[in-house]
Amino acid sequence: MNPMDSLDIFSTGFEIPAIKMVPYWRIRFLAPEDEIDRLFDEIIKFAPLIYGKTDRNAIRAAPCHEYYRPMDGTPTGAEEATRKRPGIVEMSLSIPPDRQQLERIIDTIYQYHSYYEPPISVEPILRSETRGLDDSDNPNRWWNRDGDWKND
Repeated sequence: MNPMDSLDIFSTGFEIPAIKMVPYWRIRFLAPEDEIDRLFDEIIKFAPLIYGKTDRNAIRAAPCHEYYRPMDGTPTGAEEATRKRPGIVEMSLSIPPDRQQLERIIDTIYQYHSYYEPPISVEPILRSETRGLDDSDNPNRWWNRDGDWKND
């Protein structure tokens, strides 16, 4: 089997009894922690980010450090030392393969980001969608377990 044939799965997806794996695009970007909510609020003005029966779905990773060294041509000019900026988070969201929406999201990130060259990446993924089986009595579901993350 040609290894490239396995990449076709990212354009077609697949199904098992409980789940469909559907082609999507994942968009990831880095930004200072105090900017993420503002950037997200701008994106959800036009991109619903639907996942099942919920919308405005994204993942915000824990803060980390970003390392970089400005070179010639940057607004700050070239520097010798590597900078280490704390408080950087990664936001990850997914959309159906729609180039217009992708372009609008990337343009929005650029317009509202404090960096002149915001770190943005896009990758094809398969994202799960439930097939709607009735598993309301499943003991592993959060609503059938003690506690609720919203009340903690």
